[in-house]
Amino acid sequence: MDTTASPRVLVIGLDPYRVPGPWDPEPVARAIEAGLTKFAEHGVGVETCLIGLDESDDVEVVVGSALRAHPWECVTVGGGLRHSDGQVELLEVIVNLIRRHAPAAAIAFNSAPDTTYEAAARWIE
Repeated sequence: MDTTASPRVLVIGLDPYRVPGPWDPEPVARAIEAGLTKFAEHGVGVETCLIGLDESDDVEVVVGSALRAHPWECVTVGGGLRHSDGQVELLEVIVNLIRRHAPAAAIAFNSAPDTTYEAAARWIE
């Protein structure tokens, strides 16, 4: 999702449709969309970089490209990357990519997909 405002916030998270397992991705996808809608309501530009755990992404390439696309004011890292012990190494890769490619950006963490705007708002003017 992108609002008409120039992008200021990049949201990096897991694509619920590309997380393996027998589960219904729809509730998470709807919560992500609800969280992104708040950016438009507040006139804040946002872009997403959703990666899969199905090994279909070269994470360094995909996330690195997104980070270099704009001078981000804030990068928000989704909870799916942080709340799983099995994703610690992936989280480290993402945090270090942010440090390397968007060193001036604040880093925020949401508590749920629908609190993404609130997480970023703590760090943007």
